[in-house]
Amino acid sequence: MNRSWTLLLLAWVVAVVATASALFLGEVIGMTPCVLCWWQRIAMFPLALILGIACYGDDRRGAVYALPLALAGVLLAGYHTLLVAGLVSAAWIPCGAGVSCARQSLEIFNGLQLPWLSLAAFVLISVLLIASLRKKSP
Repeated sequence: MNRSWTLLLLAWVVAVVATASALFLGEVIGMTPCVLCWWQRIAMFPLALILGIACYGDDRRGAVYALPLALAGVLLAGYHTLLVAGLVSAAWIPCGAGVSCARQSLEIFNGLQLPWLSLAAFVLISVLLIASLRKKSP
């Protein structure tokens, strides 16, 4: 196993855990996601597939394909985190009808809210992908 493949595998594990967690919350617990959560899911779910295929085929290009999705997820989750923290104006809230993006009711691990966990997952995946793409020094 080389270093690049190991980092790609770790990124895949994070994506699979995040995808499974989102599906568990939505399908088992019955928690309806807000609009921003849906957009974050759109960025996260393909990562589990792309990175899994890349790991299976030992294809480094999978990181190239996955990185834009991971960075888009960082932006979405970062904005959602700022919204939940109250640092973004209420006029900028994209949610109209349905579940509020600003009021998260589920806290995990002593007060961590879901947007924070999503941001952490996207940042970790991005860092792992960037590290896997770095050229090896001679």
